Amino acid sequence: MKGLDSSSGRSIDPRGHGKKKERPEWIKNLSRYDKPNTWLAIEQLVGTFVPYFLILFLMYLTIRLGVSYWVTFALALLAVPFYIRIFIFFHDCGHGSFFRNRKANTVLGYVCGILTFTPFEQWRHDHAIHHASIGNLDRRGRGAITIMTVDEYRRASMPQRIGYRLYQNPFIMFGLGFLYKFIIQSRFPHLNDNRKRQLSVYFTNLAIAAIVVAAWFTIGLREYLLIQMPIAFIAGTLGIWIFYTQHNYPGTYFTREKEWDHLTASLRGASHYKLPPILQWATGNIGFHHIHHVRPRIPNYNLPKCYQEVKELHVRPLTIRRSLEALFLSLWDEDNGKLVGFRDIKKLNRKTPVSG
Repeated sequence: MKGLDSSSGRSIDPRGHGKKKERPEWIKNLSRYDKPNTWLAIEQLVGTFVPYFLILFLMYLTIRLGVSYWVTFALALLAVPFYIRIFIFFHDCGHGSFFRNRKANTVLGYVCGILTFTPFEQWRHDHAIHHASIGNLDRRGRGAITIMTVDEYRRASMPQRIGYRLYQNPFIMFGLGFLYKFIIQSRFPHLNDNRKRQLSVYFTNLAIAAIVVAAWFTIGLREYLLIQMPIAFIAGTLGIWIFYTQHNYPGTYFTREKEWDHLTASLRGASHYKLPPILQWATGNIGFHHIHHVRPRIPNYNLPKCYQEVKELHVRPLTIRRSLEALFLSLWDEDNGKLVGFRDIKKLNRKTPVSG
């Protein structure tokens, strides 16, 4: 299986027969944006963790004083952007890009993972697979949203079709998706996980359990759930939506292994999600996702500068309005090279017979 050269973001194949194309000069020059800035990192941490825990305390006070829960819920909405930013720090630590020091990235990654219910080592491994196989139809797997081709869907059994339709249903993916992915699935190691990733899952679970028990004997379990769950659910749902639209949007890129190229897949298969300034801040500049896939070692706080200074990265932006079209695009049409919806299947069936 291909891996990811963490220093360059270039796809590599340990078996020795991966693609070895000469990279453009502008790609090589992106290394100057790789340098983590300790002071910017600390500034982000202070500007996120301090307000986040202050809001949690205020939420507790509203419950303790018997104030209407709508006030508590309003405070939860204020906490959501900070929670998302904590996950972005977690994400950067997974790429070793937030701090210069590897151990500092690992420690912060574990802390942020505990706060966002995600085991650090397991997620880092799965996410590296996602980076190494973005847009590759022959290497779809862990760490990405599952996408079927039209032909695969047409050949699938009825139970498989129903299962895939349920999986792609917005109410399930963006509603129950958080509960399944972060609360249930992340509590278990994968069958083929190595010892390090398994221990990461168990350690995260124990830390979460310790927080819950401590809350139970101090502020109360009910109070903990009323404070933490609305924040985590809303932030997790928004996070899944952002990740979905980063790769599943009108004009995205999928192809087979023989034609696949990492740079092309990064520039065409990862969106530049143009968000309003407040949302760009809340999501830690992750809207510059095409840059992130071209050069994963660039810290989130360096992405805007990189985009401004490198004209080759000025791809067509994905607007919020245009991204909403992705809700109805669930299949990849290989013949026409585009995403289509389930409603398009009948038209495609009339044009193309089912291949055996």
